[in-house]
Amino acid sequence: MKKILLGLALFLIVTQSSFAQTTPEQQEIIQLSKDKWQWMADKNADKLAELFDDKSVFVHMGGAWGKDREVEIIRSGGIWYKKADIHEVLVQIIDNTAILLNRITLIAEVGGNEVTNPFEVTEVYIKKADGWKLGSLSFTRLMTPGGQ
Repeated sequence: MKKILLGLALFLIVTQSSFAQTTPEQQEIIQLSKDKWQWMADKNADKLAELFDDKSVFVHMGGAWGKDREVEIIRSGGIWYKKADIHEVLVQIIDNTAILLNRITLIAEVGGNEVTNPFEVTEVYIKKADGWKLGSLSFTRLMTPGGQ
């Protein structure tokens, strides 16, 4: 019985560690996402404009729009993504598309007011000839105890 339990425990440990490993391509997407959050905090609209695909879409609590408006909002300070505390990251790659899920706490300044919100952020990246481009960024506010 002990051998069976030991074998089962070993199997579970090996299985979990194999699922926890990320591929180099997944690591590349994770790093690209981290860079994006830093560029947003730095209001580096030029770097973000390079990353965002021309057909990209952005979904916020206040609406949805395309690349040009998102870049202009960041450039003007209409939304300042001050800091994204990343709690969990999951990346799935399907052919030339990477889907990254981030559970974050975002500190931002919107219309001159600082706000803190917990989000599940979905990022979709498309691999093109000149590298990965962000095709979609979508914020879903999480409902947690205390309203955050």
